[in-house]
Amino acid sequence: MKKITLLLITTFLFACGGNKKVIQNTQKKDAIKIESKEEKTETPKPDIHIKERAIDTKIKEIEPQEEKIDKISQQIEQTPKKKLTTVNHQPWDNLLAQYVSKEGTVNYKSLKQNRSALKSYLKILSENTPAETWSKNDKLAYWMNVYNAFTIKLIIDNYPVKSIKDIKNPWDLRFFKLGEKWYTLNDVEHRILRKMNDPRIHFGINCASFSCPPLLNKAFTAQNVNLELEKLAVNFINDPKRNTITPDKVQLSKLFLWFAKDFKIKGTLIEFLNKYAKISINNNPKKSFKTYDWNLNE
Repeated sequence: MKKITLLLITTFLFACGGNKKVIQNTQKKDAIKIESKEEKTETPKPDIHIKERAIDTKIKEIEPQEEKIDKISQQIEQTPKKKLTTVNHQPWDNLLAQYVSKEGTVNYKSLKQNRSALKSYLKILSENTPAETWSKNDKLAYWMNVYNAFTIKLIIDNYPVKSIKDIKNPWDLRFFKLGEKWYTLNDVEHRILRKMNDPRIHFGINCASFSCPPLLNKAFTAQNVNLELEKLAVNFINDPKRNTITPDKVQLSKLFLWFAKDFKIKGTLIEFLNKYAKISINNNPKKSFKTYDWNLNE
């Protein structure tokens, strides 16, 4: 009996001790779970690496834009600047006023003695060729001044002569340089001026001869070129030494024969003449042409 009682007591105590350990183990597990939950609920630390990558990305986006701006700036600096100003024709204007009369006769002898002034102006023309930015009037004035100034140079280089035709091939001599290119007088007249489709140029350029339209004693400029060409057209067409006009009969300068195509750009030759003639010409007048006087216009 005592043995049975002792066995029950031992069993009871063992059971109680085991439960205590179970309880302790359970509490430990719960504590671990609570700690795990607390760790999970802590405020997340900012990811510094992510932010750094975002900043790096922005910097990389900005850098290409700065590179583009730098490249554009370099291109602007390297682009050749176009000429925005034209030639100052005042030196030529001074020479013409001094050595050419109102009637267009030229004092070649005196001009030859002051050829340094002419040379200086020709240098200006050579170093300032027309740019794309120039207006049509600027170009027109430039090329007519070129033709007249280099024609005078040709004469005084060969002076004394009685006629420009005494010089061998005067219009085909490649004797002057503008920019990097050499030119003849024919280049200027036929390949440049005539292609500008303004027939009045024939009254503005002078071939150093009496039958040519008189040399204007002032320089052409962008400001005066249209007005001066209009005046020259009126004066030349109504000059009886160069054209004889009646309603039914016209005796014309050979300019109107040689360059007939130019004067028919906007109609017939008679229509062109009637724009400037003081006497109205009928539609079908009798036409003839005067003998051309090639004697020097001095």
